[in-house]
Amino acid sequence: MLPSVAIVGRPNVGKSTLFNRLAGARRALVDDQPGVTRDRIEAEGRLGELRFRVVDTAGIDNPAADASGLQPRLRRLTMDALADADLALLVVDARSGVTPADAEVAALVRRSGKPVLVLANKADDDRVAAAAGEAWTLGLGAPIAVSAEHGLGMPDLLEALRAILGLQPPPRDAEETPPIRVAVVGRPNVGKSTLVNRLLGRERMLTGPEPGLTRDAVASPLSWQGHRLELVDTAGLRRKARVEAGLERMSTAATLRAVRAAHVVVLLIDATSPLEQQDLAILRQAIEEGRAVVIAANKWDLVEEPATTLAQLRERIEGRLWQLKGVPCVALSAQTGRHVERLLPAIIEAHRRWSSRVPTAALNRWLREALERNPPPMVQGRRLKLRYATQARTRPPTFALFANKPGERMPETYLRYLDAGLRKSFDLAGVPLRLLVRHGDNPYAEN
Repeated sequence: MLPSVAIVGRPNVGKSTLFNRLAGARRALVDDQPGVTRDRIEAEGRLGELRFRVVDTAGIDNPAADASGLQPRLRRLTMDALADADLALLVVDARSGVTPADAEVAALVRRSGKPVLVLANKADDDRVAAAAGEAWTLGLGAPIAVSAEHGLGMPDLLEALRAILGLQPPPRDAEETPPIRVAVVGRPNVGKSTLVNRLLGRERMLTGPEPGLTRDAVASPLSWQGHRLELVDTAGLRRKARVEAGLERMSTAATLRAVRAAHVVVLLIDATSPLEQQDLAILRQAIEEGRAVVIAANKWDLVEEPATTLAQLRERIEGRLWQLKGVPCVALSAQTGRHVERLLPAIIEAHRRWSSRVPTAALNRWLREALERNPPPMVQGRRLKLRYATQARTRPPTFALFANKPGERMPETYLRYLDAGLRKSFDLAGVPLRLLVRHGDNPYAEN
């Protein structure tokens, strides 16, 4: 297991920039306004030969804040990350010097008893680097002058990390099954973070009545009955016309990247106002990306007519998005935990269907029967002929159909007929399928 390195400090000192530098990618949102990072964001970090888990945290600020406000919740998440860490990187701003807030964070780190390295960030020139020595006053050892944005001072940081962490074990066995990546998406304030916390069994994500608390796409590992999953909590998606410039646009982009990288997309909806236009837009995005889909209807404890509401939900999904006919719908309450245990089995089953492969012989037996029941239509006076079918790939299941006419001449209605038959015959309900019509002879005819 890799050691954990938590990056802590007051807001706007460059923690997320340092996190992205160590992670080797723009995993955390970075903006000039303070307090962008709220949730605890983790990734595998690398520096030289060292490998470790690097954790970005919310800035600790305003220690005297009202206990019912947002700041105490942010501080609790940061302190939880610090408690789980093997080493703390305390970041200060070398340009502005040590502030009372820096001293407050230093006191918290000192009380934690964790090993700590002080980084004087934004030391982009010799003058600022020389002033970084002021961080000595925090009483946590010699500060290291770095520039996370430009990569300056990384060799010095590597030397310090090497002295504390030492050489790490070799990389994991390449044959280890990768986790199932699950993106939890939906409109703002439908309970995505509450649901992820419930599945994890701990308060991992920031929650509260304020809409839009989650800004980054935050991944958390989960093991369940022999399955490894990675749950990704995402920022709420509003209609494109209502998305404001700047930070919200970056949050939206991070959510869409999470959908593209996911294996399974869990659309969380509010059961008291089910399947609004924005929910359908999110589902269309998941279909376009070819992801497996599970619908989770939250706040089910507030629904007065459960059977009727669930039937209407299924009817509207299948009426508007025929590609998701048979999609699993799980009614639950993230707040109370009611029926949440049904969600993980639905995710595993959706992933199995999404990854499934149909034997070629069985596929062509089905095709012959489908053609006998409903022959292809006439096009320009000639009947279309489908000669052969094969599965070209999985994730999503993609089928190549060889015809005597170019694929663009195949009517959409007939493709839907074939799509429905594939789902029913090979247990592919609720999974986006790809049907590719190829023009030409059967490439397997000689066999």
